[in-house]
Amino acid sequence: MSQALETPEAAVVFEPLPLLYQDQWLAVVNKPAGLMVHDSKLARGEDDFLADRLREQLGKPIFLVHRLDRATSGCLLLAFDRETASALGKALMGGEVSKDYLAICRGWPAEEAFTVDHDLDGGPGKPVKKQAITHFQKLLTGELAIESNGFPTSRYALLRCQPQTGRFRQIRRHLKHLFHHLIGDTSHGDGRHNRSFRMQGVHRMLLHAERLGFPHPHEGGRVEVSAPWDREFQKAMDLFGWTLESRSE
Repeated sequence: MSQALETPEAAVVFEPLPLLYQDQWLAVVNKPAGLMVHDSKLARGEDDFLADRLREQLGKPIFLVHRLDRATSGCLLLAFDRETASALGKALMGGEVSKDYLAICRGWPAEEAFTVDHDLDGGPGKPVKKQAITHFQKLLTGELAIESNGFPTSRYALLRCQPQTGRFRQIRRHLKHLFHHLIGDTSHGDGRHNRSFRMQGVHRMLLHAERLGFPHPHEGGRVEVSAPWDREFQKAMDLFGWTLESRSE
């Protein structure tokens, strides 16, 4: 009696990750929302990581200079050797790396530009609080026909966020501190508003690392990189009729 042969599982083939900048020493990748950057205690059994994909895609070692949360998309800086990673790390610690994020939050902040200086701990297992500073600019405001707290509509705002420090989930936690919760944030956000956006087809956290600027450790000069957001973030923008041209700069 013949025995059926088991069919081997097909290997998963991923789309190449989009590189926004690359030279022989370093690169900036446009990280997709929902992909973890590297293995950690927060991975919880995950086996798909951006760092592993890039090592295979580029065929060389990868040294991460900073991190992005799993649910955040946008500019992520990495190096191809330890010397370059160390130099970029020193630039980051020295405040020479600029990072601009876009966020959609609930409510309309009263001020056009404001700063949050609110100490934060280091996350799970790191209870010591350290200074955390984020600068915010209100770019656009809008309303949706969603009842909220007795009102027939709900208000939302598009913010530019510039973290001066790099604490665990800093932007997300600072927005919670302001009661302007980040839309789609299941850990620190507002569940009612998150559900409202999911019902309209927006299923991601609305935080995007739009711009990254840093001194080049070998060539000198400054590198400035911008990352386009994905279709899901664009879908949220379309709910309000917001466009690139309508943003305040």
